[in-house]
Amino acid sequence: MASHPYCGLWITRDGYIRHDLLPNGRYVEARGNRERAYQGRYEVRGNRIDYRDDTGFTADGEFRNDVLYHAGMELLRA
Repeated sequence: MASHPYCGLWITRDGYIRHDLLPNGRYVEARGNRERAYQGRYEVRGNRIDYRDDTGFTADGEFRNDVLYHAGMELLRA
């Protein structure tokens, strides 16, 4: 996978949702006490991110001004 500047941990302001974007194109989403609530693959193109979890569910998001906007949420770099 090509390198991009968005690898790492992204969290909501309340810390409840956490996306760990791994450099190998995989992600792990934690929710509250569930450290592996969802996981799957992601792809970044420019400032857009496309997710596909291991069950086949897809979602997307956009990086703007060091904020990840995804599914009505704002995630900040940890």
